[in-house]
Amino acid sequence: MTAAPAPPVPVDEVDLGPGVRAGFTDRRGGVSRPPYDALDLGAHVGDDPSAVAQNRARLSAWAGCPVAFVDQVHGTDVLVVAGPQDVPVDPLQPVGTGDALVTAHPGVALAVLVADCVPVLLADPEAGVVGAAHAGRRGLADGVLQATVAAMRELGARPDRMRAALGPAIAGPSYEVPADLRDEVAATVPEVAATTAWGTPALDLRAGARAVLLAAGVAHVEVSPRDTWSDPRLFSFRRAGRTGRFAGVVRASARRVAPGNPQNPLLA
Repeated sequence: MTAAPAPPVPVDEVDLGPGVRAGFTDRRGGVSRPPYDALDLGAHVGDDPSAVAQNRARLSAWAGCPVAFVDQVHGTDVLVVAGPQDVPVDPLQPVGTGDALVTAHPGVALAVLVADCVPVLLADPEAGVVGAAHAGRRGLADGVLQATVAAMRELGARPDRMRAALGPAIAGPSYEVPADLRDEVAATVPEVAATTAWGTPALDLRAGARAVLLAAGVAHVEVSPRDTWSDPRLFSFRRAGRTGRFAGVVRASARRVAPGNPQNPLLA
């Protein structure tokens, strides 16, 4: 008997344009045990590797293709995924080390993992180019989002056609930091400067990410209101310490949109 196919996971989908499938997972739909329950997608956090492999198979079932992960290091390197052949057979292995992925191939999905940082998904539906970036305070300040937009342009995308979605992350009113750290990040990205709900210095990573993307010319930026710190349906390293990771995932269709006519797609 052949094994039953993995069931797809529930994903909060976002609209990045015709022919693009994108969204964000949470804790639902997986097999991991506490404290990683249930849909932990992180292969580096101490969870049972077999459970993570099953969870990643479920994400691949939702995407309908292999999903590329990257070994994230809070940097600015962007990896180009040429196609499914770049995705390791072992679902726990990354395609490489970096903090963003881009592709123009419809047969592969891109994923970034977070548990407080901002998962950023981008797409130019007309060009058939998509990207996914992991934006923590360090990567945001150092330019990971600008690097991702630049890498997508190299594949034929245009910022004025791009749409972006910023997923669940720790909210400004929840992300307390020392005043000198807030000032350090705000010196590069002023929009991150915030205050917690209890009146202390804080960082609003999504406000900063949105500002950076708009400054890079991205046409439309959607921002999730969900706060990892306060929402128990999401993993939060700051809240729990030992915990799992959820994902932002994006895949382009094999069909591109004809310029000026979104109802008439062209084969890519």
